[in-house]
Amino acid sequence: MSRGRADPNPKKKRLITWIVVLVICCGCFYAYTRNNGSSALEYGSKSLRKFGSSYWRGDDDTADSSAKLDEDLDDGVILKSFPVCDDRHSELIPCLDRNFIYQTRLKLDLSVMEHYERHCPMPEKRFNCLIPPPHGYKIPIKWPKSRDEVWKANIPHTHLATEKSDQNWMVVKGDKISFPGGGTHFHYGADKYIASMANMLNFPDNILNNRGNLRTVFDVGCGVASFGGYLLSSDIITMSLAPNDVHQNQIQFALERGIPAYLGVLGTKRLPYPSRSFELAHCSRCRIDWLQRNGLLLLELDRVLRPGGYFAYSSPEAYAQDEEDLRIWRAMSALVERMCWRIAAKRNQTVIWVKPLTNDCYMQREPGTQPPMCKSDDDPDATWGVQMEACISPYSNQVQRAQGSGLAPWPARLTTPPPRLADLGYSDDMFVKDTEIWQRRVDNYWNLLAPHIESDTLRNLMDMKAHMGSFAAALNNKDVWVMNVVPEDGPNTLKIVFDRGLIGTVHNWYVENFN
Repeated sequence: MSRGRADPNPKKKRLITWIVVLVICCGCFYAYTRNNGSSALEYGSKSLRKFGSSYWRGDDDTADSSAKLDEDLDDGVILKSFPVCDDRHSELIPCLDRNFIYQTRLKLDLSVMEHYERHCPMPEKRFNCLIPPPHGYKIPIKWPKSRDEVWKANIPHTHLATEKSDQNWMVVKGDKISFPGGGTHFHYGADKYIASMANMLNFPDNILNNRGNLRTVFDVGCGVASFGGYLLSSDIITMSLAPNDVHQNQIQFALERGIPAYLGVLGTKRLPYPSRSFELAHCSRCRIDWLQRNGLLLLELDRVLRPGGYFAYSSPEAYAQDEEDLRIWRAMSALVERMCWRIAAKRNQTVIWVKPLTNDCYMQREPGTQPPMCKSDDDPDATWGVQMEACISPYSNQVQRAQGSGLAPWPARLTTPPPRLADLGYSDDMFVKDTEIWQRRVDNYWNLLAPHIESDTLRNLMDMKAHMGSFAAALNNKDVWVMNVVPEDGPNTLKIVFDRGLIGTVHNWYVENFN
């Protein structure tokens, strides 16, 4: 969405114009297909036409308005069509393409998951074509029904259904894949598991949001994201994270289901989230060695957890079934104790640690205690391409004085100016005005789109230049979720996005160098 001045009198004919442009582009693809005889191009253009016609209503209006195209388009506009990629690339993820890594023989340290991090091809090796949907692609099932079932053709990977058949991850049923809500640790359903965690923490009514005080969650090694999917009904939004590994389809399943998710890994670089972003981090049989490299990965979780934030760890080590599990448990317990975490609750196979509210415990540690505190010039909010450090990020003076983040409970925090505005030199008045402006803009957008979409047409949205997240905030009463993207070369406003109870990431839209 443009951050420029809003048109005070938006006209519906502009929307119709761009629909017509879309139709013409599809026609170009079709013509290109007929001339070149490419099955991949033919398939891609047909899929694009089907997608457009199924999502948008008012086809008759579009046909009637085609004669007006010339008068509506600005002078000098030249339509350009892009070819559709070969259908072998229907699941291409350019900077997370494992085939590219294998082909170029990058010298990466496999033991620390470096091969699952971003590695972008040089400009001349990049694709300049449209990624086609898979063969047989259907318009996705709408939310909330999509949480529990998707079309098999849209994500043609079924091996997980067999591999995890005893864990209720997913079940293939005819032309659909259903999700019973199970996981490796919670075979009987994520809902029961979530209620059990809330009970362990003595939260009111066994609801994990704790009356709005727990809003943002980070689920590492998320599988098909059922944990995050079932948290949505409790007004909790989860960043579900999994790498593009041998189970590369896991994130595809999550997004197809309409559940927030992100491709990534705890490897060598910081996660693309500022410090103090999440109230809860979760690892259920995520198969991560938390003790490696002096506890580096556990310290990265510590960086992104808020004061008083929780880490829920469900794993055999939590109940020490054998000598190796017991060894790991003792080592982890010693490490988190030096990090000033304490056990908030422990039951059966799950332990929940809580992070301190202030710096007091850190200051009381014996000199030379490991892990050390991070250096004073370290910016805990810097994330893009920043190497992880095995150190503890202390709280700011403001957090120390407030003895916590000072955030309002959800949903009030969505529109309450957060304390970290001052980090960017923004005033409360600027925050309020930005929120009001985007509420008016989104209301206009929605009114403009209303004749052409149903209430459940939209689910997964992206704001490519999110600033303070006011676009997403204005959509809070709609049944959508927004991935708020903050460009890495601009103000680091992502901390404001998370402080509002929203989620997002940092990204570089102009990658020019091999990395």
